[in-house]
Amino acid sequence: MKKLILSAAFLAFAGFSAVQASEVNTMKNAAIVAVQDSAVKTPVKLEELPEPVKTALKSDAYKGWTATEAWSVKEGTKEYYLINVKKEAETGSVKIDKDGKPVQ
Repeated sequence: MKKLILSAAFLAFAGFSAVQASEVNTMKNAAIVAVQDSAVKTPVKLEELPEPVKTALKSDAYKGWTATEAWSVKEGTKEYYLINVKKEAETGSVKIDKDGKPVQ
């Protein structure tokens, strides 16, 4: 009976250790992904957006949508404006370069 109890305790401890080890690995991978984000976002007032960007926001493609916030984003060699937009209860975001062209 003593051997049975010791065996059960050993298996429970081994199983617990294996679960803990996998959780630690998952956390390490998540931290690495967060560090690799190299985009720099700077808040921009809506009034200070370049004219081509303002014109693009007034076009038919964005008809009915209202800009709420804007950021200047530098991601490697790419530079664009990230603009949050709202239409009644719907929200979204738009990426537009300094020339007023949509960014993919």
